[in-house]
Amino acid sequence: MRLFIAEKPSLAKDIAAVLGVTGKGNGYIECGPDKITWCFGHMLEFAEPDTYTPDDAPRHEKTGKKLWRAEDLPIIPQTWILEPKEDSKAQLEIIGKLLKSATEVVHAGDPDREGQLLVDNVLEHFNCTLPVRRFWVQSNDEVTFKKGLANLKPNSEFKGYGRAAHNRSCADWLIGMNMSRAYTLRAQRGGSRVLLTIGRVQTPTLALVVARDRQIEAFKPIPFHTLHAAVKHANGAFVAKWQAKEDQAGLDPEGRLIDTKIADSLVAKLTGTAGTVSDSREEPKTEGHPRAYSLSDISLVASNKFGYGVSEVLEICQSLYEKKFTSYPRTDCAYLPEAQHADAPRVLAAIKVVNPELATLIDLADPSIKSKTWNDAKVTAHYGLIPTMHEGSKDALNEKESNVYNLIVRAYLAQFYPVHKYTSKTLVVDIAGETFKAEGKTVTQNGWRDVYMADDPADSGDEANPDQSMPAVTVGDSVTCVKVARKDTKTRPPVRFTEASLGTAMENIDKYVEDPAHRKMLREGDGIGTPATRASIISELLRRGFIEPKGKSIVSTQVGRSMIDILPEHVKSPVLTAIYERMLKDIAAGTVDASDFMNKQENFVRDQVAKANAGSVVIAGAETRQVSTVHKCRVCKLGLVRHTGKQPWWGCSGYPTCNERYPDLKGQPNFAAKK
Repeated sequence: MRLFIAEKPSLAKDIAAVLGVTGKGNGYIECGPDKITWCFGHMLEFAEPDTYTPDDAPRHEKTGKKLWRAEDLPIIPQTWILEPKEDSKAQLEIIGKLLKSATEVVHAGDPDREGQLLVDNVLEHFNCTLPVRRFWVQSNDEVTFKKGLANLKPNSEFKGYGRAAHNRSCADWLIGMNMSRAYTLRAQRGGSRVLLTIGRVQTPTLALVVARDRQIEAFKPIPFHTLHAAVKHANGAFVAKWQAKEDQAGLDPEGRLIDTKIADSLVAKLTGTAGTVSDSREEPKTEGHPRAYSLSDISLVASNKFGYGVSEVLEICQSLYEKKFTSYPRTDCAYLPEAQHADAPRVLAAIKVVNPELATLIDLADPSIKSKTWNDAKVTAHYGLIPTMHEGSKDALNEKESNVYNLIVRAYLAQFYPVHKYTSKTLVVDIAGETFKAEGKTVTQNGWRDVYMADDPADSGDEANPDQSMPAVTVGDSVTCVKVARKDTKTRPPVRFTEASLGTAMENIDKYVEDPAHRKMLREGDGIGTPATRASIISELLRRGFIEPKGKSIVSTQVGRSMIDILPEHVKSPVLTAIYERMLKDIAAGTVDASDFMNKQENFVRDQVAKANAGSVVIAGAETRQVSTVHKCRVCKLGLVRHTGKQPWWGCSGYPTCNERYPDLKGQPNFAAKK
């Protein structure tokens, strides 16, 4: 009996639908001689840090948990212990029973590192020695499933993905558990009652927001002027922009005209003045197809267009995947595998069934066109988001799902239209010794832009040249400057992050690093976090109160800033993650020994904890009180803190691990009347 173990119930049902359901049991589906069961994501988790600390460590008398102590840090497990999650125990028991009667296992985790690990963990939990094959597909439609089932591969070929995911989890646990405890205790010694959670990805992400907010606050707008001339030629009129000379008076160091008197004198001098065409250039240009969407790309577009949050877009894309309308959503790639190009006629036919309103656009698509989006060399573990061959009904989609689905469909359709072609024209005119430059474009082939509305040209992210119509001219022709307009403007500060733009910044983190070597390393990677985790990391920063919403933007809080200020550069820099990801990719490929990776992480944590354990710190924005050296907590023996107000009270400085409280009696803790 083959036992399929799927990552989630919905995937199990989809596999069963293809194999043919013959019966159902408690926690599994029968498909002839095969059975399909499922996980609920990760079924096992690392044991709590208390498991690895000394047995004689003091415990909280109420919760029974060991108190946090600097002397117990760093906590570095010699053997990592995985325990069943409480809500997974019943399903794990079912899987264990099914394994006893199986002759072969089919691993059906999601096609990524975490999907590989979570089923591998279950098999290791039961010491499974059965042959294991891997079901690895990136779309959820019937055709793709049949291909995947017909091409099962040995699970051993994918073990590297699981090893990389396991070591990533271990390294994140070491940093998160140890650094969070070390800096929370450091803050407690300074009298701050606050839980400081630190993470390999979470902390550099917070540092991005803090840095951006401070740039905005320190920004001083600089007013300047631009001059635009309405120029008349015998064959037509156009608008040209003034170009300052190198020795022009009234410019700031950046070459902006800041002297109003000079600007006004140029307006008076040039208006109504004759001039000549000094240069005329035409250049045929093409604009390539938009790429397929990665998760961060579509999150940004959906945020700008519809106002959706990052977590919301991930949920929408996951729902579209589970309803079989689109491919696997947790992708950091905007390219498509070349072999899949052959599926284009069937995908287009399915899109036409789902979207009859797009029939005309679909009929004009040419499946023989192969854009640069189809590129095996740039496809990672996943490929870009595209529609599937599923011929469903859009009635199954809510409004938000329909909106996001439409973005994905149009990006796919655009691949089968010609490139966009236009002629770029640049004119330079001399007016009384001053130079003005005009640019325009003439579209010669609209191409893939036909797929998009005129007011929404592809969401491609590419800026087009100004669209003004340019007259036919010859160098030396006479022109007249009809009018010069002075436009007053100011330099603008950087824009605040939104959830979507922060997710994009995490993916393109190299742009925020100054060191060229580190920037190159990050550019070659995939940023910090993964498409699957970026939304949850931002949500966690919000939940912890390190950032907060401000309109559609997000800003750092005082506590968040204070935490970033006290952390060493190594902990808050994205470079650590870049090094991690490079090594994890090598582990997945089998070219790096995982033990070398872990040794580096352990040494790093030992060094950082030693620094954190030395001294104390006050966290601005956190609740801060003087820690008493006289009055001690009756449970953990740490100093108490007096909290003022209408009803003063005393609390343990060991919060949050110790939550003891005592009423106040004339400025002293009343231990006898303890509540």
